[in-house]
Amino acid sequence: MALVTLSIAGYRSLRSLSVPLKQLNVVTGENGTGKTSLYRSLRLLADVAQGQAIGSLAAEGGMRSITWAGGSSYSSAIRSGRAPMQSTVGDGPVSLRLGFASADYGYAIDLGLPIPGPGGGRGQPSLFGDDPEVKAEAVWVGERLSRRNVIARRGNASVLVQAGDGRLRPVVTDLAPFESMMMRAADPTGAAELLHLRERMRGWRFYDHFRIDRDAPARMPRVGTRTVALASDGSDLAPAVQTVREIGDGPAFDAAIEDAFPGSSIEIEATDGLFHLTMRQKGLRRPLATSELSDGTLRYVALVTALHTPRPPELIVLNEPESSLHPDLLFPLARMIAAASDRSQIIVVSHARALADCLQKQGAYMLALEKVEGETVVADVHPPLWSWPER
Repeated sequence: MALVTLSIAGYRSLRSLSVPLKQLNVVTGENGTGKTSLYRSLRLLADVAQGQAIGSLAAEGGMRSITWAGGSSYSSAIRSGRAPMQSTVGDGPVSLRLGFASADYGYAIDLGLPIPGPGGGRGQPSLFGDDPEVKAEAVWVGERLSRRNVIARRGNASVLVQAGDGRLRPVVTDLAPFESMMMRAADPTGAAELLHLRERMRGWRFYDHFRIDRDAPARMPRVGTRTVALASDGSDLAPAVQTVREIGDGPAFDAAIEDAFPGSSIEIEATDGLFHLTMRQKGLRRPLATSELSDGTLRYVALVTALHTPRPPELIVLNEPESSLHPDLLFPLARMIAAASDRSQIIVVSHARALADCLQKQGAYMLALEKVEGETVVADVHPPLWSWPER
């Protein structure tokens, strides 16, 4: 059920971007070309399924600060044929559009600003006037939206879902403008497809920057409970490693540590319910506690743990996994990521040329970002066909 298309329109420098995706993908490019914007927009898309998209946008400064700030004319790169033609975002209403498609289902959402008006029913202007509202939303069957394959869509305050006779029938009629139909209408009886898609999106895992500072939770003893998914900050590292050992592929985990640190091994000890992680290294007479590990070593152990989860998710997104790593670790990291792509679709966002080259040799699909007149484009990639739901 891997994603085959990712589409973003109106997010910072991502004026209108549709890219194909494979099982293992590398997003690369120079600093400032839009790699972080692509990563954050993908996280925003996942936040929709958690009901957190509006809060996440507010944390970034609100809709007005994240939307496309350029003009509506085509860039010179598009006019000259050096970049592929894609749909545009004009100078009309503020709009942030996010969407994806897999071989079975597709989903898209269009977020905009509310029409100024009273709030609270008392004739006073709303203090939430900068909070985005959902202007359009749709779920469809297949890789591209059309009128014939919609199975759920938003209609003002209603959610229309395909019934047994093939017609769209309302299942919710009081949807607030700031609510996504993914949160309100997903139901095992009335909208099973919405529920299925929402749970798939909730399973996506994002690993950005693990906490590796001196006071990082990963360096401290942790209450031991079974942990099938490492936390995004790596705070539950010790119990996550033990979970891999007991119900996952422990030998593969150990082999990945050996590949990066020959002669080394990870050990987990439990004392009064607290789990402690230590590392034995070749030539040392005692194991090293997490407080003694270098930043790069601790980050690598966290990456090994995340990629050997006993419950592989549909999608794993790694943002700059090479941070703090010694160059000698990039090649073992690439081999480990490629092996993990047999279990999960993986998107790696990286500016490390050595890591990107090694992943390409492992069969990764390369998405090289460039910025032309302030707009992010993808070099040498023909954009897939894509349609947005109408407002």
